[in-house]
Amino acid sequence: MGFAEAAKAALLLQLSLFFLSSFTVSAQIVPQTLPPPYHGIPPVMPPAHPPTHHHHPHPPTAPPVYPPPPKAPTKPPTYAPPPKAPPKPPVYSPPPKTPTKPPTHAPPPKIPPKSPPPVYPPPKAPTKPPTYGPPPKAPPKAPTKPPTYPPPKPPTKPPTPPTKPPTYPKPSRSLVAVQGVVFCKSCKYNGSDTLTGAKPIHNATVKLTCKNTKYKQEATARTDKNGYFFLQAPKTITSFGAHKCTFSLLSSPLALCSKPTDLHGGIKGAALRFEKTFTANKLPFILYTVGPFAFEPKCY
Repeated sequence: MGFAEAAKAALLLQLSLFFLSSFTVSAQIVPQTLPPPYHGIPPVMPPAHPPTHHHHPHPPTAPPVYPPPPKAPTKPPTYAPPPKAPPKPPVYSPPPKTPTKPPTHAPPPKIPPKSPPPVYPPPKAPTKPPTYGPPPKAPPKAPTKPPTYPPPKPPTKPPTPPTKPPTYPKPSRSLVAVQGVVFCKSCKYNGSDTLTGAKPIHNATVKLTCKNTKYKQEATARTDKNGYFFLQAPKTITSFGAHKCTFSLLSSPLALCSKPTDLHGGIKGAALRFEKTFTANKLPFILYTVGPFAFEPKCY
């Protein structure tokens, strides 16, 4: 019986604690909701629940006071926008038909392959040192036979007789005429073969000598005031024998300039030089030129 009593005592203790806690809560809430007391007399609240036990009366409890309901919002509630419709799937056109024949393209130009550089074999080392000496003699060549030619065919036609040799006109014989000039040299250039500063001699005598016949033929002429002479040879002297004729100095009229010089063959005799052809008294002549000749002066 002691255990049951202990259990009842514990239950009563719990109930008392429950009520005490509810009373304290009601005591905290009631002053905020109830009107102020009058004349300092607190109001008497009737008990909410009558005590169930006579031995343990419960204190009176006040009714619970609830807070006022929340006010309705002035602004209308905002709703989320409706979901967008999903995009339509893209419509693809069918692929173009492949051509029946493949397109023909020009083949790319062929690039010629590069030729590799030439590879030369390494020079072989001589097995024996070179010996320098006279080159070996070539063996004598065998004598070759002379070429054989077929015999010439005989001519079908007899050779024509030779024609007569061409006849050329005989050269005409012409008479001979000779011209030239005689000077007296300057003392400044005495002893030298030059005519610088020379002066012509008047009445100087020159001589033509020809050896084209059995007997020697000669002819003389004199110079004018300009030292010029012109000699027409005798008719017995023609152009056929002019190559055997010479011309030389003979004498000078000046005592101080009378020594002949061998300038242009004035002493030994000068050969005739062809100049031109001309006609005099209807006779053909060939004009030859000699000299110029000179005499040496006596200078003191």
